[in-house]
Amino acid sequence: MPQHQDLPTVVIVGRPNVGKSTLFNAITGRRRAIVGDEPGITRDRIHETAEYRGRRFELVDTGGIVTGDSEHIPAQVLKQARVALERAAHIIFLIDGRTEITGADRDLAQLLRQLGKPVTLAVNKIDAPARESLAHEFYSLGFGDLFPVSAEHRLGLEELLEHVTADFPSSEVEQAAPEAIKVAIIGRPNVGKSTLLNALAGEERAIVSPIPGTTRDAVDATRRVGDIDYVFVDTAGIRRKGKTKLMAEKLSVVMARRHIRMAAVALLVLDATEGVLGSDATIAGYAHEGGRGIIICVNKWDVAPVKDRRAFEEQIRRELKFLDYAPVHFLSAKTGMGVNRLFPRIREVYESASRRITTGELNRFVETLKDEREPRIMYITQPAVRPPTFVLFLDRPGPLHFSKERFLINQIRRRFGFIGTPIELKTRAKKR
Repeated sequence: MPQHQDLPTVVIVGRPNVGKSTLFNAITGRRRAIVGDEPGITRDRIHETAEYRGRRFELVDTGGIVTGDSEHIPAQVLKQARVALERAAHIIFLIDGRTEITGADRDLAQLLRQLGKPVTLAVNKIDAPARESLAHEFYSLGFGDLFPVSAEHRLGLEELLEHVTADFPSSEVEQAAPEAIKVAIIGRPNVGKSTLLNALAGEERAIVSPIPGTTRDAVDATRRVGDIDYVFVDTAGIRRKGKTKLMAEKLSVVMARRHIRMAAVALLVLDATEGVLGSDATIAGYAHEGGRGIIICVNKWDVAPVKDRRAFEEQIRRELKFLDYAPVHFLSAKTGMGVNRLFPRIREVYESASRRITTGELNRFVETLKDEREPRIMYITQPAVRPPTFVLFLDRPGPLHFSKERFLINQIRRRFGFIGTPIELKTRAKKR
């Protein structure tokens, strides 16, 4: 295949049989590289033009590299790989996450560090949440950027490619535009969700009626504000399953929960004339447990019997203690008061939920903590976003006490923001 001198080159390297060809095929969407269980199937460099969000690049699959191997074929493989590495704009160093680090991995890591090129460590075959803990052992190879992936199941590729291609030029302006933000409008029946959908969309999209449960299906509407598309979904009033008699309403609960899972941000709509009810907390729990960004929208504020924002917010914090991170927004969907100010709020919460902190920054942050309580944090990394998820490597096994967990989450928010999004902490005992 002809080489594209004008495109940045991304080179996949690794020892034999770690899944380089599978990753190559997954990224290009074509089956150019032969995939098999026999080590060393790929011996030549295979080139293919790939694209991620309008950023085009040349992807190179190298043969499995065994440094210092005197056999003719591995020596030729290393020679071919060196040619590719010298041209690389970025290198993906692929490791098998199901095996321990080998001498060949360490030798190759040393060779790559000497090149002075950007290297991202991709830990392959991490195809279940339980395996994520395996990935973080590979930080000992000395590369700061680590991404757990499963090339076979195409898991983790979005985050890997977003990082690898971040500095590449975009070939098409429209493809480089930010992705649409999907927003679920949630709440119990008759709090004004459909009215809010219409106000946000700027058009009549949903049937508005004072009869609770009018909205059965999810209705969506897209509105562009600035350079962002916001996709709003009115999920129909959620009721407790035990109190939902009609099949249509039971289905609406199932659909609502599904749309919460699909959305990045949830607008929890409360009724200012009724205060915070128990069912509001139940619905909020769905979004919180799903790791969604959340904004609490107090609707019908224009007809609230007592217009004391501070008192109402105190009631919210009292009744919805687990949503202490969620901003409160007062509005009237019917009159339009405060509706347009929701757009920058949604964007802020979405960006918070999508924020990734580098391992270096996180470990500098840990060093500043004045917390002498056991167990001690050896180091910390962030493997996932939406919600921001942090893995703490501790000096001994066992979960964190809830008070220490709360302290850490508060300190992470104080240092890095994360407005409107839950934060998840996972713990691992560091191997001695």
